[in-house]
Amino acid sequence: MLDLLNDLIWSKLLIVMLIGLGLFFTIASRFVQFRYFGSMFRIFSEAFQRQPGQLSSFQALMLSVAGRVGAGNIAGVSVAIMLGGPGAIFWMWVVALVGMATSYFECSLAQLYKRREADGGYRGGPAFYIQHGLGQRWLGIVVSILLLVTFGFGFNAVQSFTVASSLHDTFGIPTLASGIALTVVIGLIIFGGIKRIAKFADVLVPVMAFSYLGMALLVIGLNIAEVPATFALIFKSAFGLEPAFAGGIGAAIIMGVKRGLFSNEAGLGSAPNVAAVAEVKHPAAQGIVQSLSVFIDTLILCSCTALIILLSGVYQPGMEQAGVVLTQSAVAAVVGEWGRVFISLALLLFVFTTLIYNYYLGENALGFFSQKRGPVMIYRVLVVGLVLWGSVQDLGTVFAFADVTMGLLAIANLIALALLFKVGLRLMRDYDSQIKAGVDSPVFDAKQFADLDLDPSVWGAQASKPVADQAEIGDRVHQR
Repeated sequence: MLDLLNDLIWSKLLIVMLIGLGLFFTIASRFVQFRYFGSMFRIFSEAFQRQPGQLSSFQALMLSVAGRVGAGNIAGVSVAIMLGGPGAIFWMWVVALVGMATSYFECSLAQLYKRREADGGYRGGPAFYIQHGLGQRWLGIVVSILLLVTFGFGFNAVQSFTVASSLHDTFGIPTLASGIALTVVIGLIIFGGIKRIAKFADVLVPVMAFSYLGMALLVIGLNIAEVPATFALIFKSAFGLEPAFAGGIGAAIIMGVKRGLFSNEAGLGSAPNVAAVAEVKHPAAQGIVQSLSVFIDTLILCSCTALIILLSGVYQPGMEQAGVVLTQSAVAAVVGEWGRVFISLALLLFVFTTLIYNYYLGENALGFFSQKRGPVMIYRVLVVGLVLWGSVQDLGTVFAFADVTMGLLAIANLIALALLFKVGLRLMRDYDSQIKAGVDSPVFDAKQFADLDLDPSVWGAQASKPVADQAEIGDRVHQR
């Protein structure tokens, strides 16, 4: 049944929706992800800034990267290559490039429609822009349930499976033992809250990402002469021009789209939950920043894994091997057995932050339709149980379950984004006009969006000041 659902969702619906809508968003926004590409990197100037009581834009970026960077980058890429051939990597790139525009719009809308909590923090995401932007609370509840099941249960099972199989391959640790250890650690941490998670993420994520990037550069450097031929193999395989993969273009596209979405989550509705938490001057500014996380995840880190596998000579068409084991074997073949240990430890850190991130997304979704303590406790127990369950399952079952829930969530979120596109475009044009007028850091004026259902406690300060005072407003927001 899982296979039938996956075939319907991925080969009939999501390929058209993800690439089609992504292209539409890209063209209609005049390639917003490329126009502001240089501006995305300004966020790193916030790396050591802290805003009392709120998350900075940089922290929100690192938190979303922490969630995206995980099993998808190491095991997901391996699965894509094994089942779709090297050409699947090309289609992962395509999904990421157009997905940067999709991510821009969903995160901008999440900022626009976010709500202030009783403790002064913010909450937002797909359910909020569906309810307050479309006026459809029932659909917001459906999306929240799908988000809870996908991330709290499905994706966490994939992450625990990946790290358990990695530790078993490298150190011979039984998968059940790894699963029990993970459940204990996650159970202790999930009571800490989003701000404690962010404190770890904005330090740990850059260290993890640069360490893995360093390993990839070492492998590439040792095989530099083969790099042009490897890229040629990827491009030829993507269009069925490579004899070894002739006729496999359909599998390459499907696996590239599947694993690309699993890895970078553009359009899936996950990143908006984190993007909404940040304190920013203009909603579009956070949309621009969040586009960068898609680029980091797929165009950089997933490409690193692909090159490691294809340059090592370990991969052979038609081979069957657990996703993470293929990556570990590829690194070990180039740098020695210590590389296998490095990948296991890197994956452990990646999965650690991703499990916590996934838990937060599920709890955030649960909070949309229930504020009672009981459902939260039940959810926590189920999360711990699914982490343990995933560690002892087989690769096919775990990924099939995650693909179904992910596909349904993506369909619902993409429909909502399409219906709210005019609002997102209006928001983008407001930001563009201020940039064109010479404003370095545009500030949102809620008076110009008085027809929308916005939270006055979030954007009231901006609405009460004329646009001419944007610099002063920006300073006060930053200080707060």
